[in-house]
Amino acid sequence: MARKNLLAGLVEAETGDQASSASTAAYPIRGASKSMIRSVNELAKQADAYLEGEHVVELDPSAVDGSFVSDRMDDDEEQYQELLEAIRERGQDSPILVRPHPGSDGRYMIVFGHRRVRVARELGRKVRAVVKEIDDKTHVIAQGQENSARANLSFIEKAMFAKRLEDLEYDRDVISSALASNAAAVSKMVSVATRIPASVIGKIGSATSVGRERWVELSLLAGKKSEIVNAVLSGPEFGELESNERFERLLAALNAKGKPVRKVAGKPQAQSWVPEDKSVSVSVKKAGKAVTIAVKEMDGSRFGTWISDNLGNLYEAFRKSEKTSTGD
Repeated sequence: MARKNLLAGLVEAETGDQASSASTAAYPIRGASKSMIRSVNELAKQADAYLEGEHVVELDPSAVDGSFVSDRMDDDEEQYQELLEAIRERGQDSPILVRPHPGSDGRYMIVFGHRRVRVARELGRKVRAVVKEIDDKTHVIAQGQENSARANLSFIEKAMFAKRLEDLEYDRDVISSALASNAAAVSKMVSVATRIPASVIGKIGSATSVGRERWVELSLLAGKKSEIVNAVLSGPEFGELESNERFERLLAALNAKGKPVRKVAGKPQAQSWVPEDKSVSVSVKKAGKAVTIAVKEMDGSRFGTWISDNLGNLYEAFRKSEKTSTGD
């Protein structure tokens, strides 16, 4: 059977036209905004497209290994039991997606469907699966999209997944595609998962009711008050609390005054340039979107005038350099 384009039909064109699966471009997807998913339903359709038209086989779950990158911190046992009972009663409705294991002949690696494999092991049944030859990039995109659509990952689970992908040296376009998030959202995720030690996040858990801004608030406090963090985490009752309660307990201890916490921007640092003869001194200071250039010393006035008179040519040279670097 001819193998379909792995990402055919998964990305909506900028024009909004519905392209056929044969004409839709495969990965790489240029520009995170180009591949933004507008709804969870749309994301679910994209995840389903990985399975459409493919042959479903039955695999021994003992021959199936987990993904090379984790996206869940802990499993909701109640939801898992509901899934187990549903599969026990009526069987496995939808197949999982696996790939031939890149490092072990005769074995498979899960792209998505970890809980269904766990159920199959527990029930002593084969697991229904689609097997596809895909690379690591397509793997993480498919895994992230399917779980974002169906697993209701919490903010911190997405943040940890984003951080793991960045640690594996995937670029922000790949991470954005996998999490159906824009560059700014991914940046916040990675920042939070970087500021708060993984060991602290692990002890808090998935905290499914806690959103982005409150995790950002915790991240801005945790690095400054490590002694308080350690004291709260080692408390005798902390481990007995539910995950959301553990988050609230730690945040309350770190922000006893209850005041909003904001990230304080550091004072912008000036960059300087001086030629060997030191006839001119140029300093460049950035502050947000504004850039201030100051020219001093013996040739400062004349050099500054020359820059002013040649702004058109300088800007044209800048535009040409931009096109060269981006390949446009």
